[in-house]
Amino acid sequence: MSKRWLLQQIKDEEAVKRIMQEINVDEKIASMLVLRGVTNFDEAKKFFRPSLDDLHNPFLMKGMDVAVDRLSKAIQQNENILVYGDYDVDGTTAVSLMYSFLTSFYPNVSYYIPDRYTEGYGISFKGIDFASDNKFSFIISLDCGIRSVDKINYAKEKNIDFIVCDHHLPGDEIPNAVAVLDPKQNDCNYPFKELTGCGVGYKLIQAYCLKNNIPIENTYQYLDLLAISCAADIVPIIGENRVLTFFGLKQLNENPRPGIKALLEQSNVKKNLTVSDLVFIIGPRINAAGRIQSGMNAVELLISTNIDKARDTALLINKNNLERKELDVQITNEALQMIEENSVLQQRKTTVLYSEQWHKGVIGIVASRLTEKYYRPTILLTASNGKATGSARSVKDFDVHAAIEACSDLLEQFGGHKYAAGLTLPIENLEKFIERFEEVVSRCIHDDMLIPAIEIDTFINLSDISPKFYRLIKQFAPFGPGNLSPMLATKNVLVKPDSLKIVGNNHLKAIIYQQENPSIIMDMIAFNLGEWFDYLYSGKLIDICYHIEENEWNGNVSLQLNVKDIKVSN
Repeated sequence: MSKRWLLQQIKDEEAVKRIMQEINVDEKIASMLVLRGVTNFDEAKKFFRPSLDDLHNPFLMKGMDVAVDRLSKAIQQNENILVYGDYDVDGTTAVSLMYSFLTSFYPNVSYYIPDRYTEGYGISFKGIDFASDNKFSFIISLDCGIRSVDKINYAKEKNIDFIVCDHHLPGDEIPNAVAVLDPKQNDCNYPFKELTGCGVGYKLIQAYCLKNNIPIENTYQYLDLLAISCAADIVPIIGENRVLTFFGLKQLNENPRPGIKALLEQSNVKKNLTVSDLVFIIGPRINAAGRIQSGMNAVELLISTNIDKARDTALLINKNNLERKELDVQITNEALQMIEENSVLQQRKTTVLYSEQWHKGVIGIVASRLTEKYYRPTILLTASNGKATGSARSVKDFDVHAAIEACSDLLEQFGGHKYAAGLTLPIENLEKFIERFEEVVSRCIHDDMLIPAIEIDTFINLSDISPKFYRLIKQFAPFGPGNLSPMLATKNVLVKPDSLKIVGNNHLKAIIYQQENPSIIMDMIAFNLGEWFDYLYSGKLIDICYHIEENEWNGNVSLQLNVKDIKVSN
């Protein structure tokens, strides 16, 4: 699939000059910093030297005073507290954080993760009945609850109070909880809107500590959970998320909790973790517990203080992940076949597929794969409890949540974010929904949104890539949405033909140089771009866009270019 290269535009040239002077960097580095919102010395200091002192006062969040007072009252009156969270990574890390914090000084706390198959996403009537039957008078919900108006009313009838800690978009009606903590509420003045569910939970324990004169340093042991939630939930790694991820990664690498240590042993990972490792190694395994068996196992792993017990749970979760991978491959192949055999589907601007045989725990992953392959808003649905239920994924700049909301009269429930959402509808509404969703998306989406875009930070020459240049780029980390690893581009590149080879599954490896400066050479790896082999071997000029990375082989470390796309030079 061809891709658009979009050179990001600098809107403030004066800021580039100022940064060059104030922190003594070249124009390329200064431009990349300005693109990331760094325009002066103080902002550069915060960017390169994150500090936990830069976290916002939690009491700026609407409802925080009331939430802390209610939590304090529960503890003073010896109430049973139930910590309730979703079954994904954000939910299970949030529950682990809140449960670990509370049980460090208060015994009457338990946790509850709903079953993906019998209860579905978020707060459930079954979960509230469990709380009532087991004499819990107070529930803290994490990563869910903002749209659970009827469920929280039901809890109120059973004399159960709720504090909602959520980060999803609210509906028209806010639940009648004791306190609702969600920075995305229209009337919430909290300065940072992109916290994870785990992040909102952290703000609550931060506020509790401030109110009760508990050293705030006591909360730092949970920053590893926050880093995992930020990475797995694909939130912007800017502002508070960047600070939390920076220090969370530091803790994960220096002193991982037993559960993470056991998971890393199962994964044979023996290097310093990055955000990318959390996304592709840690996150999927934690997620697999709720997808295949129970999210309760993920919490059990993350709160474990005993390495032997943690290893047993990690072994179980790793088995869940292997099963998840097999289902992933099977369902992806079935979905691809459905599209390839249906010419009408191929002409649409959306992909909506349904099979009652598909595994509910895996369809969100497959929706992501189809979005990547066909690059259009995608929904995969399966049968669950007599309904069609599933996951939606979107393309850059298109709000799939808003498109689903435009079809809400056909749905029983939905929720999520701009780029990812979940939904449930009566099976008899399926055909109407497929047509309406296509109609809504076709009306709202621009054609260029259906072509993947690569945002280029800046064009450079290979001679610009010095050890200092890379050292500075490395300090831009942690990388993630909002602060991606710099995407660089170089024109008029040639490949040394005798170095060119196909490795692995259709990947290119070569030594490259620029026509105007053949003495400067670099190693290049280009994943899934093997179709360019003949063109490159013929000695024709190309333009490349890439990330710079370190390649370690037999104990030797060298720089290489991880090429993301190739174009014919003009």
